[in-house]
Parts: sequence; structure tokens; C-alpha cells
Amino acid sequence: MKKRGKAEHKEEKKAKPEKRIEDRKLRAETKKILQKLTFDFGKADKEFFQDKTTVKEEEEKTPTPELKNETESKAEEGMQEQAAQIEPKDLERKQINEGYSKFPIKKEEPELINRIVGKTEGEKAEKFEELEEGEKGEGIFEEEGEEDNFETERAEIERKLEAVKKGEKETKVIELRHPAYKGKAKVLEVYEIDVDGAKVKVEITKDQMGTNYNLHIPRVSPATAALLEEIRNELISATTISMKELVDPDSFSFLKKRFIEDARKVLKEKLPNLERVPENFLVGILIQEMLGLGKIEFLIEDPNLEEIVIPSAKEYIRVYSKKYGWLLTNVKVEREEEIVNYSNIIARRVGRQITVLNPLLDAHLVTGDRINAVLYPIDTKGNTITVRKFARDPFTIIDFINNNTCNPEISALLWLAIEFEMNILISGGTGSGKTSFLNACLPFIPPNHRIISIEDTRELVLPEFLYWTPLVTRTANPEGKGEVSMLDLLINSLRMRPDRIVLGEMRRQQEAMVLFEAMHTGHSVYATVHADTAAETISRLVNPPLNVPPNLLRAVNLNVVMFRDRRRGIRRVLQIAELEASKGGAQANILYRWSPELDKIIKHSESFRFFEDVSRHTGMSQAEIKKDIEEKIKILSWLVAHSVRDMESFGNVMNLYYKNKEFLLRAINRGNKSAILGK
Repeated sequence: MKKRGKAEHKEEKKAKPEKRIEDRKLRAETKKILQKLTFDFGKADKEFFQDKTTVKEEEEKTPTPELKNETESKAEEGMQEQAAQIEPKDLERKQINEGYSKFPIKKEEPELINRIVGKTEGEKAEKFEELEEGEKGEGIFEEEGEEDNFETERAEIERKLEAVKKGEKETKVIELRHPAYKGKAKVLEVYEIDVDGAKVKVEITKDQMGTNYNLHIPRVSPATAALLEEIRNELISATTISMKELVDPDSFSFLKKRFIEDARKVLKEKLPNLERVPENFLVGILIQEMLGLGKIEFLIEDPNLEEIVIPSAKEYIRVYSKKYGWLLTNVKVEREEEIVNYSNIIARRVGRQITVLNPLLDAHLVTGDRINAVLYPIDTKGNTITVRKFARDPFTIIDFINNNTCNPEISALLWLAIEFEMNILISGGTGSGKTSFLNACLPFIPPNHRIISIEDTRELVLPEFLYWTPLVTRTANPEGKGEVSMLDLLINSLRMRPDRIVLGEMRRQQEAMVLFEAMHTGHSVYATVHADTAAETISRLVNPPLNVPPNLLRAVNLNVVMFRDRRRGIRRVLQIAELEASKGGAQANILYRWSPELDKIIKHSESFRFFEDVSRHTGMSQAEIKKDIEEKIKILSWLVAHSVRDMESFGNVMNLYYKNKEFLLRAINRGNKSAILGK
């Protein structure tokens, strides 16, 4: 259909008055259509459409010829004055732009937007076709021969993509400048995270509303996003993946390296002039989308986080920081379907399913991180995922001494007990640090002792020098088959000739009975149990559901009680106690306790039986035991003073202690750190 120009429009102005009245009807209908489309053109539409007189009123009027001529004359003068002040074509574009910026159109209405603003070439509103035969106002549609200034989105993407391929400097592939934090928030900490070559910036800020976790991910242009989608399709079609490669950690690592190499090769072909930093970032986010959990991978790889919670698509993700506690992030999953997709990815990798019929999932990633997912409507807010992170750099006893959780004296006492195969129970409330403290104490075990650890989910991380076999439980499949319980593993571990048995947590009577039976048959046992004090530990053991006979508690040599002060955000060793038991009952003798006023661990009472048990097992005199503890305190104090805290370095020192203690002590006296660490 041919578009009218200005000349034709001026000729139509000279038409009969009846024709102009008919045109007003069309303008009124035009406005009604726009109102139905919920698109507000603002104040300008009132001036443009001139709707002061409705169609109904025009039909009912019967003016005299004089009045009629006067009205038509004024209307014509008003239209000419308006045309002189502003070009109608510019006015229309202004109306559209202002309306679009003030009233964003919903995602489900893209066709309406395209039709109104003329975004796609050749597409005009079907409801406006009938108006092309009447007057729509001067210049609503463009003159013949005039080019449309609105490019389609696809054309814009293709144009930018071609510019990127040619290496034009003015075209940015990604915006590497991190956006500045707006507001009066105080920046507490800034650091970077590198995931598969993609680097992002993290800002911990504090304002009047609390402490926040801000993850700044560089923006990717639309052209680059289209290119990444094309590369991803090529990689998917060219590569085959077996289920074994996704499930096995070693195979998965090899698979990721292969994908990175292939993605880098394809990206080089598409963008030969791309610099190294943008290339690394694009390859990194491509791998995260294909083999990971998207931008959630940045949070998983942050070593300062312990917990990640995706509450729903309506809320921002929350994280638990080791230093700052619970923080609100600026990261949000846009759609509920994405959360369901992430849950399905995790479930497939462990050979399980999560569906509406089976809406709960408890699994772990190949990195060891524990995943719990709950689908809607079980979670009434939406789909949710909770990630408990596997410690990449776990706490050592040096860390606990540095942050005042314990001191060198009780650390040396626990070292003595573990070295000479004493049984230890670690008690505490939820989040008090039981498992972390147990993990910090296990490197004290001599390297020639076989360790069997039994856990629901892998949380323990031990040095390489230890002779360690980690076992984990397995839940039943959807058919109810294939379950391997903690009791099954505990009974089986006794047939593996262990020197040390480490149990993640005692929960049931059968587990407790097997564990205490292992203590009495000569195995050294370490376990955790939920209890807030030493006295409560005894009460928890001898009463349901554990129901351990009181006389068996004598097998426990030491009980360590952990405490978390939530108000101050600190964790402390609350008590070190030994257990006295008989047929009539059991009681705790507290050796050391934490003083809240001093924030210090102090000696509470003398030992009744611990040092006697050590002497009986080793043949050492009390003086020799005292000297041994002093040597251990000296070694630990030296490690604290020289900041030897990571698990690998601390493990090397423990290994050297058991293999050549005299050399270690001489090196400490000389201050020869390189000789001790072998660096």
C-alpha cells in the first residue's frame, strides 16, 4: 500500500468539511485502539488527535451554516498553526519514544511494540490498515523514498558482529569495566574470583540496611551473546558426552578441559582479532552455561563462602560468608524454570531424578559440594536450591589458634590423645564447628595408621600423607533399591582392618552401639554428636534414641564441646572433659573451660584418669608426658608465629614430626622454615 507524502496531505486539507468530520471519527478510533494496547503517548496525543469533541457529539449537532463555517475555519487555522510549530512526523516519533520509556511493555507483548514503533520492516499494525485510506495526521507514516530509521534487532546484531569480526576498535565485545557501586555504602572488602578463566569482581559493602555481597559480572553485548549461542550449538553438535564423564570427577575435569580447548578454537575462527582477556572471559562463561550452573558457579568457587541459597526466582540469592555471616547478593535467577533446570542437571549427574512426584533432592556436585533442592509446591514460594560448600581450603588447628577458638595448650593435649590412640567425642550445637574442629585434629594421626571415615556427605579433607579411605552413604533409587546406610558402612569398616574410625555423626542406637563396640575391640574412634555441654553429652548418649549403657562411656577418653556465640559471631571450645562411668551412671570431669568474660580458655580441674590412661598405654611417666606436651606446644607456637596454616604445609610438618622429630625440633630452634616445609 502506497504511503502518502506531505503534498497529498496538504491537498486533502482543502477537501469538503464532511470529509474532515469523517477524519475526526478515524482519529477518535485511533485513540481507542492505542488505549486498548495500554500504550500512553502522554500529553502530546491530546494535541495531536484533538479529541475534545467525541464522534457521538459530532453526529448529534445540527449547526447553522454560519456556525458551521466558523467552526471549520477555526479548526483549519488550529491545524495550520500546529503544523507550523512542529513537524507531525517528529511529534509521532517523540510520542512513541516518550511512551516507551515511561511505560515499559511486558515481555509477552513484543508484536504490539514492533507494530507501534515500526521496529520490523514491513510490519504495521493490522488495526491501522483501515486508517490508511483516511487521515491519520500528517507524517505518521513516512514519505515515499524515505528510509526507516528503526533497524531490526537482528540486523543490529549482525552489523555489530561483522564489526567485531573485522577487528574494529570502537566495537566492544564485553565491557570489562566494573560498574561503580552507587549509594553511600561503605566498601568493606574487594577481591576477584577466577572461574575457568572468567574473572569477576566481588564487593562486600555495608550500609544502613546491612551488609551486602555484590558480584560484578562484565556485560556481554547482544552481538557477542548471539555469537556464543552459535558456538554453543556447534560444540553440542560436534561433541558426544557419556554419563560416566559427567559423574566421575576425573573424567569431568578432562571433559571440561576438552570443551575449553574446542571453544577457544572455534572462538578464534569467528573472532581472529580478539584479545586474550575477553577471550578467556567468553570461554569461561560459555563453559559455565554448558557444563555448570551459569553465574551460580562464581558463588560456588568463592572460597570465602560456606553456604549458597537460591530462595526462588522472586528473591535475590543469599550467601553465608565465613567472615560476615549471612549476606544478601545482587544476583538473581530470572525464571523458576532455570532453578528446575539446575536441579535436573545436578540430579542427572548422580543418577537420580527430581520431579513433581519426587520433589526433594539431596545430592552432591563433582566438587563435593552438597546440594539440596525442593520444588514448588512443596516450597510454597517457588523452587529452591541450597548449596553447602565443600571446603577447598579447610581450617587447620593453626587457624583455630589464630582466631582464638582454642589455644596451643589444649591443642597439644588433643595431639597427645590422638597420637596415642585415645577415643574422642566432639559435641556441640548446630553450626558450632564440630566437623571443622574434627577435621583440624585428624592430621595429628601418624602416617602409618589406616583411617576409615564414614559420612553422609564428604566434608572431611585430610593431608595427602595420611593413609585414608573415605566412605559415604548412598540413598535408595526411585525404586527403593541400592541404599547404603551409615550402619552398613560402619559394620563393613570393621572388616577393613582400620586403626582409626571417623564417624561423621552419631544419630541412631545401632550406629552408637557398633561404634562403642569398636572402641572396646581396640579401634581408635572419633565422632561428633549434638550436645551443648559435657553433661548433656552423657545425657544424650544414655537416653533414647542412642540408649548406650552408661558403663560403656568409660571408653571415651576425652569429650570436646564446641560453642557458637551468635551475638558476637564467634566459635569457641567451651569445655574439655573426661568421662567417668560405672553401672550406676556416668559423670563428666571438666579439665578446661572457656571464660566468656576473658574470652579465654582456662584450666578448671585436675584429671582423674586421662593421664593415667596415657601412661598405661605408652609406659611414659608423668614427667615424660609433660615434656612431650611442652614440645608439642613449642611446635604449634612456632607454626603460628610463621603463619604455616594451610593443610598441605601443616600436613608436611606433622609427617616430618613422626618420621624425624629430632630434625624438626633442631630446624625450629634454628628458625629454618625452608628445611621444615621442604621449599
